[in-house]
Amino acid sequence: MKTATKEKVLILTGNYGDGHIQVAQALHDAIEMRYPSLEPVVFDFMEWVHPYSNQFSRFIYLQGVKKFPQVYGFIYQKTRKVNKLSNVMKSILSTGVGRMLKLIEEVQPTVVVSTFPLAAAVMSKVKSLGLTDIPTVTTITDHTDHSCWIYPFTDQYIVGSKIVRDSLIELGVEENRIAHTGIPIRQQFSQAFQREEIFAKYGLDPHMSTILVMGGGCGMIGDGNSTIEEIDALSKPIQLIIVCGHNEKLRMQLQEKLKDSKHRIHLTGYIQYVHELMAISDLMITKPGGVTTFEAIAMELPMLLYKPIPGQEQDNAKFLVRSGVAVQAKTNQELMDRLSTLLGKKEILQEMRENTKQFHPKESAFASIEVIMNNKKADNRLVDLMYTFG
Repeated sequence: MKTATKEKVLILTGNYGDGHIQVAQALHDAIEMRYPSLEPVVFDFMEWVHPYSNQFSRFIYLQGVKKFPQVYGFIYQKTRKVNKLSNVMKSILSTGVGRMLKLIEEVQPTVVVSTFPLAAAVMSKVKSLGLTDIPTVTTITDHTDHSCWIYPFTDQYIVGSKIVRDSLIELGVEENRIAHTGIPIRQQFSQAFQREEIFAKYGLDPHMSTILVMGGGCGMIGDGNSTIEEIDALSKPIQLIIVCGHNEKLRMQLQEKLKDSKHRIHLTGYIQYVHELMAISDLMITKPGGVTTFEAIAMELPMLLYKPIPGQEQDNAKFLVRSGVAVQAKTNQELMDRLSTLLGKKEILQEMRENTKQFHPKESAFASIEVIMNNKKADNRLVDLMYTFG
């Protein structure tokens, strides 16, 4: 007896910061749990469409953001709304129609989901050329709006908040094409935890104030060493958990510098158990990436935001501070002042925990896939023109 082929959901992401990948994984896992008759297929869009230039362009992007943040922020603001500059950039960046069509032909999905803006750009271009009628859904992975996410042939947008929904409407997106479900997060951030067991598992002290320091997947927070040195100067001993991500150089440097620290130090590289560390922490010091901060909201973890990158991270910071789930520090001195205040006034931390409850992040991935399912169709096709672009 022939086994029926599962309908496929194609999820496109990009390795330009961990957030896009984490959202793609959250959607993948939620589909497997809620719709076992479907097959979610995740592809790194940039790796597939631009296999030869992807590593170089990713390096340039990350170095540009790190070393020339003001330039990045200037371009980001100049292209926030649809204008001549944003349209020129979209035209330049929406290349790869032929490779995109080849992927669609191989996967034969009933819906395409983009968690990366350039993927949304190319899918819209494919549809504008009349080469496919596959429904497309875009999941915005920050607490903000930007024209780089907005394309005329995107059928549905999934956003993290009412504020982003309203901003998209101002950018000209029809209200019925926007669903505000929360940013999809992985299920491990939605479960209950036994804090005592986690403290014991990692050899940590449950009686000390515990601060989690996150710098994103690339381990970039402030000036790296100098940021941690400032925190290390605190007079009262604390428990400091530092996640360096993929930045192995930073981890090795900190391991040497903090070996005689009066604080209790737990130092890691890139890990898969961040949810456990969030569960036992009293406060997280972090860059305001959209996905990491929404995961923290799900864990009811207060945040101290430090040196956001101009652009979407600054927007995220404004949203989080306005929502009462975070405070922000712009300088090393502010970081120390805010940290000392929060450690000394537990009632402020408790208020921030309470403020996280205005969001409902634990079901965001499932709510998002319901939106996706409402947009999929059983019979999609590529037209004969496909091979013109192969």
